[in-house]
Formats: sequence, C-alpha cells, structure tokens
Amino acid sequence: MSSTELPETRTAAAPSASRPARAVRVADGEELRSVSLPGLTLTVRARPGVEPGLPPALYVHGLGGSSQNWSTLMPLLADLVDGEAVDLPGFGDSPPPDDGNYSVTGHARAVIRLLDSTGRGPVHLFGNSLGGAVATRVAAARPDLVRTLTLVSPALPELRAQRTAWPTVLLAVPGVASAFAKLTKDWTAEQRVRGVLSLCYGDPGRVTDEGLRHAVEEMERRLELPYFWDAMARSSRGIVDAYTLGGQHGLWRQAERVLAPTLLVYGGRDQLVSYRMARKAAAAFRGSRLLTLPEAGHVAMMEYPETVAQAARDLIADHGGS
Repeated sequence: MSSTELPETRTAAAPSASRPARAVRVADGEELRSVSLPGLTLTVRARPGVEPGLPPALYVHGLGGSSQNWSTLMPLLADLVDGEAVDLPGFGDSPPPDDGNYSVTGHARAVIRLLDSTGRGPVHLFGNSLGGAVATRVAAARPDLVRTLTLVSPALPELRAQRTAWPTVLLAVPGVASAFAKLTKDWTAEQRVRGVLSLCYGDPGRVTDEGLRHAVEEMERRLELPYFWDAMARSSRGIVDAYTLGGQHGLWRQAERVLAPTLLVYGGRDQLVSYRMARKAAAAFRGSRLLTLPEAGHVAMMEYPETVAQAARDLIADHGGS
C-alpha cells in the first residue's frame, strides 16, 4: 500500500516552494506547473510527447511518493503519449487540500477535478499502489475520462495483509504517526530511504548511487514540511477506510464496473501488495491483461521500466493509441 518517495534513473530537481504558476522546466526534459483549483493546488510534472497531437496520459503515484516515481517510465512512452504525472494533495510539491480530505475518494476527486479543469480527458491513466486505488475509483466513476487503465500493484482490499504491510496499516491509527516521528527523530534521511528501498524494491541493489543521493535529498526536504506526517497518516487511514467499504462503493465492486481496457502489473517480491491478489484482480477487471514480474517488488515501473513500458505500449496501441 505504500510507495514512499523513491529514487529513479531520471530525477528532476525540485523548484522552490514559492514556484510561480507558469510552467517551469526542470532537469531531463520535464516541466513542472501548478494548477490552482478552489480549495486545492496540484503540482503537475509534464513529459511532453515527442510530437504534437499525441493522446494524453496521466500518472498517479502511491502513498508517500510523488510524480517523480514516474520519471523513469514516462520517457519510454513519450513517442506514444503526451504524459503528465500529478503530485496528489499533500505529497511531492502539492500542498495539503483545504478540506483535509486524504481519503481515496478525496484523492480521486482531485484527479477528476484536474482532468476536468484542463480538458485533457480521456487519458491513458496509470496508477501505483494508493494511486492504483485512486485510478480505479476514477475509472469507475468517470469512464468518459479514461481511455486505458494501467495499474501497478494497486492497493485493493486484501483479507489477510502481509505482515510486512502492517506498519503501513498502523500509520492509520490515530497518534501512531506522531509517535513514530518522535521515536525516529534521530534517524538520518539516508537511514529512512534505505528502509523504504528494502520494503518497496524487489532488489534494492538495482538503485544507483545517484538515485540514492537524489532520494536522500528529497527525503530531507519532505521531512521539513510541517504536514509530512499528517499527510502520511491521513492517507493511510483513507486506504484502510476504503478497504472496509462495502456495496457499490467497495473497491472490488468498482473494479468490476471499470469499462476501460486494463493492464495489471504485479511483482513477485512485493511486500506491500500480495502477489496472490493478481489472479483476483484479473478476474475483477473485465477483459484485463496481466503482467507478473517474479523479481519485482512494489514499484515495477521503477525497477523494470522497459518491461512495463512495453506492456503499456501494447495496451495503448490496441486501444486508443495515436
């Protein structure tokens, strides 16, 4: 369920918090811009297509992550789609929402509002972990906004969560996040990053020294934000609450309502979303395609970007490509 800020092969340097609303070009061909909506401000990381007129894509990160989690995958699809990745409210460079709503529904509403305000839909929608749950809800609620759906280790309800996922679940308990912050106040940013890597990567050794350095710098920045732990705790609580919803609002019921052609990606070494859920997801999303990567962990789009990109290319080419 967690996909906290992770290193990538291509990492863009973040601008200052007082960034103007216009687009700002950052490292490696990416642009950042701020989208202001009533009660909500979202930072969007754009990877423009190599030619005009390509169909749009939107990428949604997981718990504790940011739009940077897609910076390795987006260039591999830039000849096929015009890509944008969003920082969900309270994560990356996006400030908290005015209403404090970090539920899966709240995040999905933010994505829908972004798409409606920019007029980019329908998009090829990608989601990882929490972002996968958010993307599922968006696709079920607003099928007019989604051409295809690609979900990497989506955080869909499990009856028996893996033991390695329990710490993330515990963050949802009131007071636990603040207590954990106090207990770990002496941990260095590098110690925190290495812990995240061991949890989210199938093989942390795949991370380069440069990627580790960028991740540590980003962790240092995020820890200085006054709302860091609150955003983590409330979003964790949002996932747990979504797991307990039944009826038409349940995530599995909504998965059955998704009309968009869907690609599911699961890692055999995922410690947060169980590999055994792949078969259930493939049955829930009608006519879906399933890619299983036995050596991958929770963030296959960062560990095996070429493989994930090829599967996404096949899906897009068959359903609504340029």
